[in-house]
Amino acid sequence: MQKRHPGFATTVTRELAEATLPDVETLIDRLLSAIFTDNPEWTDYGSVPRDDLREGCRDYLTRVLELLSGRVAGPDPADEVVGAIARHRAEQGVPLEVMLRTFRLGGRIVWEALLERAEQTGVAPDDVLDAGTATWTVIDELSSALSTSYRDSEQERVRHDEQRRNALIEDLLGRRAGDTGFAARVARELELPATGGYLVVVADVRPDGTPALAGPRTVLDALGFRSVWQTKVDTRIGVVALEQRAAADVVACLRPLARGRSAASPAVSGLAEAATAYTLAMIALSMAPSTATELVCLDEHYPEALLVRSPDLAQRLVSRNLGGILDRPAREREVLLETLIVWLEEDRSTANAAVRLHCHRNTVLNRLHRITELVGRPLHGRAAYVELSLALSVLDLPQIGQSAQSG
Repeated sequence: MQKRHPGFATTVTRELAEATLPDVETLIDRLLSAIFTDNPEWTDYGSVPRDDLREGCRDYLTRVLELLSGRVAGPDPADEVVGAIARHRAEQGVPLEVMLRTFRLGGRIVWEALLERAEQTGVAPDDVLDAGTATWTVIDELSSALSTSYRDSEQERVRHDEQRRNALIEDLLGRRAGDTGFAARVARELELPATGGYLVVVADVRPDGTPALAGPRTVLDALGFRSVWQTKVDTRIGVVALEQRAAADVVACLRPLARGRSAASPAVSGLAEAATAYTLAMIALSMAPSTATELVCLDEHYPEALLVRSPDLAQRLVSRNLGGILDRPAREREVLLETLIVWLEEDRSTANAAVRLHCHRNTVLNRLHRITELVGRPLHGRAAYVELSLALSVLDLPQIGQSAQSG
């Protein structure tokens, strides 16, 4: 009697398998019958043409017998035949559990065929046991190879889908901007509404990869807003469908998620205008300091947006209206700027400004007189009100404000 080696086909096993190879077509018929009659609720081959399924069964059963007969060395964890079956079925959408069940059924059918061949040729019982051990070792190894290849294929498909989604969003926000036909295609492929309002959200991404908005898609999904997201090196971008609701509703649900600097565009009328919304969202983002923890909505900051778009004019505006104040020593400068800001916020009411500044009304009047001297023109009138307000807004803007004050 030959020595048994678990997982290693003995001479008798190899002979039984070699003798069974010509009967593969019969084994295929048995396997196909078992697939659709043994626990049919587990059968999910609706996406696979019958000839294709038969071919896959042929490849698998042949591989099992080739391994048992010694025609092919192995089993190999990266078996190329099983790998091809796994990739093909994954593309067709056949669940892995269904494939593993088919492999087990195929193993049972091969084992039964070997038993029949052993009975016909009078093989000793111990050698039959060796054949069983070898058969199920091969089935286990091929099932493991199937699982690995199938999951690798699924991961590759997910990566490919993600790359495609990113490419579509990239084109929508860039070189294909404004192309209504392309926008309609993107809507279909990304399962977004073809019509209706949209806005774009942008958020910083920290060096460790953490975005400044925590889980926006999950929150939006829960509230019925469809969205797609793309991460660049230092920015996460979301294109959000308004679903017949106001942009303010999206902003309100995202603001509590801010863990850093983020921004939202105004609403635009369709997906073809997403690039415009993206540009406006990036303008809004630039209005907040890099250390900010907030979501800036451009709808609430149009004057500042105009200043950001024209930094040279913004600096000239500051120089013309606040230059004299900014040239004063730090303490005096801070007091005068604070007084001017509060006075404007209180609709130029000296009495109300005095209350907020915790000083006498005459003190406010004296400071305003000093500001008038430094500005070089009256503080009253529509033009003065608009220019002073805008100039003060410039001082709060990152980079532009710092340049204006240092200049």
